[in-house]
Amino acid sequence: MFDGLKEKLGRFTEDAAEAAEEGAEAAEAEAEAEAEPETETESESEESAKAGLGTRAKAFATGGVVIQPDHLEEPLDDLELALLSSDVEMSVAGAILERVREEVVGEVRAQVQTTEMIVDEALREALVEVISVGQFDFDQRIAEADKPVTIVFTGVNGVGKTTTIAKLARYFEERGLSTVLANGDTYRAGANEQLAEHAEALGKKIITHQQGGDPTAVIYDAVEYAEANGVDVVLGDTAGRLHTSNDLMAQLEKIDRVVDPDLTVFVDEAVAGQDATERARQFNDAAEFDGVVLTKADADSQGGAAISIAHVTGKPILFLGTGQGYDDLSSFDPERIVEELLGERPTP
Repeated sequence: MFDGLKEKLGRFTEDAAEAAEEGAEAAEAEAEAEAEPETETESESEESAKAGLGTRAKAFATGGVVIQPDHLEEPLDDLELALLSSDVEMSVAGAILERVREEVVGEVRAQVQTTEMIVDEALREALVEVISVGQFDFDQRIAEADKPVTIVFTGVNGVGKTTTIAKLARYFEERGLSTVLANGDTYRAGANEQLAEHAEALGKKIITHQQGGDPTAVIYDAVEYAEANGVDVVLGDTAGRLHTSNDLMAQLEKIDRVVDPDLTVFVDEAVAGQDATERARQFNDAAEFDGVVLTKADADSQGGAAISIAHVTGKPILFLGTGQGYDDLSSFDPERIVEELLGERPTP
């Protein structure tokens, strides 16, 4: 997962550290040259050179390496291109670069540090900051909410909403919470059968109406069933739509008004990259959601959507779909994602 982005980020850390070291050494050598007397004997010149080497060695050992802006311009330009080529949204790439600059430029390396450690830590903090926007504890929110908790899923066609609902039914079951599934996708032929197959495989109750019925009525009936039978969570599917589909967007508004779901979750594919980020932005503007599930993350080598969506929409990524099985659903932990992207921290 995100292997292409991992490689690019690792290359930046190494290149930036090397450029900063070389730049600092060149600056020190220039300063020493300016400080030398205009004339000196050959022996004095040799002694001066030895002293200069000793001074630089002492500076490196005691943290005298100061990272200057011009040391990092080329590596940062390369990082920007790497992020954009990995489908990271432009404003998000800019935010990452700016945070790295703020953390690294002017930094004096401590005795126990390497320059690579400074750069690596700055990049980690920048990435965590960008992808942590809006994060909340999903499990805690569900646990503390009045039951039944109603979650409605929406997004464009064919991105895996129905499978995600089935995975979350298993997820809640493993945490001791009962679920009922509601097929609010009353327009797509075969939608009832698809969700019914998942319900049967998982041993879950499903609430459906005839094709062409009112999606709000289906989800409302599911909530009533949950209240009457002590079910903890209602998982409501809806028809795939674009933010420009006025009739379908009006359906979401009606569901929100009549059912008042506790959470609305936007589902899209991680492999869609910048398209997924743009859809999330437009969809959130048209019908605000509370969080995101990205499917097919296991097939995504770029990671652009996972890096960008929270920063662009202000709404967190909640889960990553990582396969076709019911257990192939991972909670989105920004710090763990960054650890996967950057690997082990450099050591002195």
